[in-house]
Amino acid sequence: MARNVEIKARIDSVEAVLPRARALADGPPEPIVQDDTFFTCTTGRLKLRVFADGRGELIAYERPDTTGPKTSDYAITPVADPDALRATLARALGIGGRVVKQRTLLLVGRTRVHLDRVDWLGDFLELEVVLRDGENAEDGVAVAHDLLHRLQIDPGRLVSGAYVDLLDAAGTS
Repeated sequence: MARNVEIKARIDSVEAVLPRARALADGPPEPIVQDDTFFTCTTGRLKLRVFADGRGELIAYERPDTTGPKTSDYAITPVADPDALRATLARALGIGGRVVKQRTLLLVGRTRVHLDRVDWLGDFLELEVVLRDGENAEDGVAVAHDLLHRLQIDPGRLVSGAYVDLLDAAGTS
């Protein structure tokens, strides 16, 4: 399984953080529309991600739901017919929630910087520091904290859990 260190924070707006992120990025921002359906499962999380162009990915991952940096172990499988797979998995497992977001992706070294506008929740920054094979999670945590500082994100704005958890807590998933 691949691993990364993730950190998520509420931001006032994508537009406010975008100029700082662009100044650090290795290239231009990439806009991405994502529709994630989460399925009920007993180990970790399972979601089907569908992109605006009809492509899909089935993503299984495990990570603690804590505030601040956390290690995520994940596997991603491309999906040719995401609508049919969603129907089949919903029938077999049940749907645990759905998250629709407009994401702006920037790359800063080995870190994926996501500026997310999540339907019903608002705007967030999510950092994913990709770990090398055998690398300590602490190295990724240090990279994430440094990038948060460089992006001028207040550590008091960090949030725990996934967007689907925040939607569920708000009664809107």
